[in-house]
Amino acid sequence: MSVDYKYCPVCASPLAMLGQEEDGGFKERLRCAGCGFTHWNNPTPVLAAIVELDGQVLLARNAAWTSRMFGLITGFMEAGETPEEGIRREIAEETSLQVGALQLVGVHDFQRMNQIIITYHAVAQGEVHLSPELVEYKLLAPEQVKCWRAGTGLALADWLRSRGHEPQFMEDFSSGA
Repeated sequence: MSVDYKYCPVCASPLAMLGQEEDGGFKERLRCAGCGFTHWNNPTPVLAAIVELDGQVLLARNAAWTSRMFGLITGFMEAGETPEEGIRREIAEETSLQVGALQLVGVHDFQRMNQIIITYHAVAQGEVHLSPELVEYKLLAPEQVKCWRAGTGLALADWLRSRGHEPQFMEDFSSGA
């Protein structure tokens, strides 16, 4: 998620949208006129997993979500880990499942949150025990899964197509997956 900087984290001067030549073009960014600091506001990498358990897709509901929406297992990479290590860690932390096979599904932008989502298909084993971050889960046959028209929902649709299933899309995010 994007941070709204008002003051320079280096010298505490107010930041302003200032233009500057960059890589052969003129670009306005949030900058400090005092020390030259630039807030790049680059997208944050987010990891997501289409977790397959016993041939079914695991979808979970985040404790912070007010709707009954179920989604993929997601999380942020930590410094020093690869995307593959990160998604294995996230799946273990959030579900207690262990990942066997892991395959990249794709990379999608999620501009509303200023994120890049790196999605994997993870074949997992074990018994589901949710972390406090998640309040419930469901397991669905791939042909029963309904996708959403943003971020991880688009990755899920791509994965379903790769498995020979034409994805169905829900009309409303709050209707559940």
